[in-house]
Amino acid sequence: MKNPTHIFVGWVIDGSGGPIQKDMLIEIKEGLIRSVSSVSPSQTKRIERRDSGLLDFGHCTVLPGLIDTHVHLAMSETDDPEIRRHQLNASFGEVKDMISAHLRDHLLSGVVAVRDGGDKSGHALSYKQKNMGKTPVCFQVAGQALHREGRYGGFLGRALPSHVSLADAIITDKKKIDHIKVFNSGINSLKQFGLETPPQFQLDELVMAVRAADKRGLPVMVHANGHLPVKIALDSGCHSVEHGFFMGLENLDKLTERGVTWVPTACTMKAYSEQLRPSSPESEISRRTLDHQLEQIAEAHRLKASMALGTDAGSVGVHHGRASLEELKLFSAAGLSIQETVRCATFNGAKLLGLEKMGLLASGMEATLIAVKGEPNKLPDSLTEIEMIFIKGFKVSRGRGAK
Repeated sequence: MKNPTHIFVGWVIDGSGGPIQKDMLIEIKEGLIRSVSSVSPSQTKRIERRDSGLLDFGHCTVLPGLIDTHVHLAMSETDDPEIRRHQLNASFGEVKDMISAHLRDHLLSGVVAVRDGGDKSGHALSYKQKNMGKTPVCFQVAGQALHREGRYGGFLGRALPSHVSLADAIITDKKKIDHIKVFNSGINSLKQFGLETPPQFQLDELVMAVRAADKRGLPVMVHANGHLPVKIALDSGCHSVEHGFFMGLENLDKLTERGVTWVPTACTMKAYSEQLRPSSPESEISRRTLDHQLEQIAEAHRLKASMALGTDAGSVGVHHGRASLEELKLFSAAGLSIQETVRCATFNGAKLLGLEKMGLLASGMEATLIAVKGEPNKLPDSLTEIEMIFIKGFKVSRGRGAK
């Protein structure tokens, strides 16, 4: 039987949101964490004499691998309209290498699991079916997202004609997917600040849809912006609200009471504000929208709502992998401590995705973690300097900034 692996680390942020721990020894055996314990330098030397394979990351902060709960693997961050149109209509053969590259980009940024929110042709689903086990990144897929015919969402899924119920579409779909993605609003306006679009589905429709998904054992993620679309999503019993711009205090209270996870994707508005002409009205509105979302994140934090990191990677200006750092910085800007920010990016994401053994550095959990150069006060910026990535106890990659 293989001997345990011992890793000495300078600091541990364990994903629970609790205090940072200094001078720690992580013991790993058969892919699981056996213990995380405090050690003195003399104890470390004794272990080193006994175990020549001791891994020394005393100059690093170690945390669980990151989880991005909202991505679109079959789309890239380009703002070139011609390229985006081509990606929307491309064959699986044309996009499979891009999906592979995006998964690699996530891994190099310390992201070990992603949840895909759908694409027009279900290419991410096809990729998973054809390439299962060939990437160390755990990824879950929706296939094609569902939206009402004539409403926003056609570039990420399939339209439901007025005579087809959302529940029937879910029950009759036999594809082997991991979750259901539903659109219940439009996109944020860059012309009018805070403009709310009408809901795509009424409460009774979404309630029946969630019940139908439950019969298939599938959670439901709902794209919703604005007070009424978010209210309907929350009242339906969905598992997560995606984006949630301009949802308002009443919905934030309800979100907290019902234990629904919110995925704010604030970095989408940051990307727009940086891509658009600085003096344009659209750029100004995107900046105001971002500021408002940060206010909502601060309020959700005050209420102790469950928030998970999600970037909407693949939307304009939002890079796969690297965007996770941008979203973490925005959580920090909204007033969360680094421990709380890491919890949103690890434990909360793992819970949302049903990954019971991930997201926490504790005995009995998967040894899936990242070692980041420097002290904790350098985070989240120091995520550009990941020294090593471990998945189930195996060293799978040095990070993007490793030398």
